[in-house]
Amino acid sequence: MALELRQQLKLTQQLVMTPQLQMAIKLLQLSRLELMDTIRQELEENPALEEAQEVSVDEQPLEKSDTESVDLPSMEEVTIEEKIHGDIDWSVYFNEYSSPGVTYSDIEVKETTHYEFFSAARKSLREHLLWQLLMAFPSKEEEKIGSLIVGNLSAAGYLGVSVEELVGTSGSKSEKVEEVLSLIQTFDPIGVGARDLSECLLIQAKYLSLDDTIVTEIITKHLNHLENSNYRAISKALKVGFEDVVSAINIIKGLEPIPGRQYSDEEPIYITPDIYVYKMEDDFVIVLNDDGMPKLRVSNFYKNALKRDGKIPDKAKDYVQEKMRSAAWLIRSIHQRQRTIYKVMDSILRFQRDFFEKGVEHLKPMVLRDVAEDIDMHESTVSRVTTNKYAHTPQGIFELKYFFNSSIRRVHGGAIAAASVQANIRRIIENEDPKRPYSDDKISKLLKEKNIDIARRTVAKYREILKVLPSSKRKQL
Repeated sequence: MALELRQQLKLTQQLVMTPQLQMAIKLLQLSRLELMDTIRQELEENPALEEAQEVSVDEQPLEKSDTESVDLPSMEEVTIEEKIHGDIDWSVYFNEYSSPGVTYSDIEVKETTHYEFFSAARKSLREHLLWQLLMAFPSKEEEKIGSLIVGNLSAAGYLGVSVEELVGTSGSKSEKVEEVLSLIQTFDPIGVGARDLSECLLIQAKYLSLDDTIVTEIITKHLNHLENSNYRAISKALKVGFEDVVSAINIIKGLEPIPGRQYSDEEPIYITPDIYVYKMEDDFVIVLNDDGMPKLRVSNFYKNALKRDGKIPDKAKDYVQEKMRSAAWLIRSIHQRQRTIYKVMDSILRFQRDFFEKGVEHLKPMVLRDVAEDIDMHESTVSRVTTNKYAHTPQGIFELKYFFNSSIRRVHGGAIAAASVQANIRRIIENEDPKRPYSDDKISKLLKEKNIDIARRTVAKYREILKVLPSSKRKQL
């Protein structure tokens, strides 16, 4: 079979991503904070894009015709009376002003404090411990060992290396390392520097003067029974009364298992909703959140500059036209983004009206295709809109993705959303008897009474998603 080259004409249709379409898709999937950063960056890089300044009516300058029509009140001429009164005591005058003058070098200049230059910085766990170490006036060797120990503490306050590794790194004796470690374990917060949970709790029990008590016995030998809430096994092993065991366990529950928690450097992340849903009488109103969003416009200066064709070089003219097109595309894409978010939220409101009125337990199963067909858009567009977008509703703040749930069949027909099932499980666990918590099998039977048919293992899966302990560990006395 011979190989040969041939030329052939073929007519095909191909979708080409224009720069305007690429920008619209990019802005559509950005969160509110990312959109604000993109706008600020574009304002810095694009000279043809500017932020419109809103001028109030009171601040608008008066035109010349306006000033001519305003009658100004007549002003009387002010005259200065330059007469010296005859009742002046000249002796007081000479005594006061004949003394040597005060030079500027003698005056102490006090600068005013500008409080805007100060910021409240949180002290880290490492800084707090090193400060306490230096306040103990250690020797050079102790300071070196202490700095090494503090540097190997985790964010929770636990020591992540063994004493042998500290000895090898510092070059000091094992006894000296143990001595410095014991000193650090007395620092605030109590329990820091421990190598495991048991040692951390024992340090705190010692600080509370509970050495050689039931509390230390439980921490040392029966943490596994404590984890499983098997209090009777602890009472039988220690040969003490059940009430004494419960009292000791209540003390242990008050201890801090993570001593470095209060010095955590994790900052809370506050969610700013992209859209608000308010209930007005018997209807709901959707309001887009434009707070802090700059009002953009194309610069009039460059518009007027393009009108003078003969005075601008061709390269400069092409550059200005390109920047103006980019600015116009950005403004149009932002408006398109806001309209699309509104359409999606309006469609979700129609599908999930029972949720907005009654709560999470009335959430219906819904997929992206339902909203896409309702607003005549593609599923990928709806997916981009609902990613990292949040809505403030009468039931709380939810991500738009939250309203799309898989369906679970009911006992007598119909379907229910998975999030609604999880809300029912949480409600059942909250209302259970703490002394006799429900097992997963019992929760499954209670859900069947509510016309929700799910297996025991599904209950266990949803319980783990909700971060709820099993019944053996939820038991309280």
